[in-house]
Amino acid sequence: MYRILCALLLLSPFVSAQKISKSDKNIAGYLQQQVSYLASDELKGRRAGDPGELAAANFIASKFTEIGLVPKGDNNAYFQFFSINDGKMIDPASRFLVNGKPLASGFDFFPLSNSPKGSAKAEISPTLNEKGQPWMIDLAESFEENKNNPHFDLNNLLLEKTKTAASKGAPSVIFFNSVSGEDKIKFDTKDRSEPLPIAAIYLTEKGRTRYFSDLSSSYSIDFSVSVTPKMRQARNVVGYIDNGAALTIVIGAHFDHLGYGEDGNSMIRTGEPAIHNGADDNASGTASMIELAFLMKKSKAKQYNYLFIAFSAEELGLNGSKFFVENPTISLNSVNYMINMDMVGRMNDSTKTITVGGYGTSPNWKTMIDGIKKKTFTLRYDSSGSGPSDHTSFYRKDIPVLFFFTGLHTDYHKPSDDADKINYTGMVQIIRFIQQLIENDKTSQKLVFTKTREQQTTTSARFSVSMGIMPDYSYPGNGVRVDGVSDNRPAKKAGILAGDIVKQLGEHKTSSVEAYMQALSKFKKGDKTTAVVNRGDKELNFTIEF
Repeated sequence: MYRILCALLLLSPFVSAQKISKSDKNIAGYLQQQVSYLASDELKGRRAGDPGELAAANFIASKFTEIGLVPKGDNNAYFQFFSINDGKMIDPASRFLVNGKPLASGFDFFPLSNSPKGSAKAEISPTLNEKGQPWMIDLAESFEENKNNPHFDLNNLLLEKTKTAASKGAPSVIFFNSVSGEDKIKFDTKDRSEPLPIAAIYLTEKGRTRYFSDLSSSYSIDFSVSVTPKMRQARNVVGYIDNGAALTIVIGAHFDHLGYGEDGNSMIRTGEPAIHNGADDNASGTASMIELAFLMKKSKAKQYNYLFIAFSAEELGLNGSKFFVENPTISLNSVNYMINMDMVGRMNDSTKTITVGGYGTSPNWKTMIDGIKKKTFTLRYDSSGSGPSDHTSFYRKDIPVLFFFTGLHTDYHKPSDDADKINYTGMVQIIRFIQQLIENDKTSQKLVFTKTREQQTTTSARFSVSMGIMPDYSYPGNGVRVDGVSDNRPAKKAGILAGDIVKQLGEHKTSSVEAYMQALSKFKKGDKTTAVVNRGDKELNFTIEF
């Protein structure tokens, strides 16, 4: 009774005005209740690994308990925990003493973010660099020379100077700027640039003026520095309906969002940080998944088991779904297919159109979808099994997928994606469609899987060629890790394999997926280039013909 009363109290005038059945009106009310909470300021944008994400996970777990789902996470609980690489941090054990006096890490000094571990005890002078001793390098002249250079690359300058010092026998370097002014170098927690050959430290202006005030003097130094991964913990929420069947259907949606946009994925680039509530992206899909769980628990269709997964860290690169398929809590061999709902809350009442992705991942989809006689909206099909959402992780395990999506809008990845803009009646229609799709399948037989074309990844770059690789978006290192290779495409023809790390295309470094996309934009059909690839501890070169 509490569930019904809450739904009726929260039912918006928009939903009440629609001509829908009483049961569907109740579902719309439940959806509004859930989206309103998940997209509230209280959860502060549900950034993966933050307290708001934990609150959302607890809410979803409470719903799974209410429904009566069996916990299928870690240790017979709903949560499946995994770690997110949040970039880099200065090892707390890092230290730097000058004439026996300790400098404050992060304030007086810090290791460069792409520095290897290093240590030294020596007597050195800022103006005298000797082989076998740490070098001190003044950057003031370089800064002055490039003050009006719009193409000045500070990271490249530091790399080249460090390489020069290493080639002349320096075991480590200490950079500083002898000219007073704002420090131009910061510790970059998201740095994925090429690692330096030797340990490198930067002295801030405060550290230099306090501890190296006389550049003509000698100083006794003692340092030990290292840069370590910065991690945070996230969790998937996993519940199960066990009908004793041989096959299982996975129904998923990601529940995380952007927080305040700390990870650089907000569409708002200026102004004060603001909470990104993510009502459509993806409180809408999460609430829809919960309601489908309620419906399937009561359903008479027992020919399959049903696994419901709320994924976290989708916004960081499909981390949660990728972790699940690599660490499944049921056998992936028993999974018949996966249905993903991401941004299903903005159906246009005029066009009544939704996109169904993954249509080409099984020849069975056409028959199954055509068998639904009562369609309340128009379907637009996308054959690709991959794309920027969690179904991709299952597709890469040769599992047929369907992806439901009502389209992008002007509030995408902005603080304005709020619960009052959601079309709850449209969400009910999508839920009912998926319910029919599942319940109408009486065969209890596994769907045939087929490979499809690869969808272009969302990026600021515009390019007309592709290598035909599937990047591992969760890879935190330097380069682009290959998660899969498409048949009959340039990478496959060249001999590139899954697990390889692409470091460079031609003269263009590919330190990240975005840098890789930017590099692709420099080529056109018919061009040839060289791909520099790491395979294990070997560096290989492949000829790529687009």
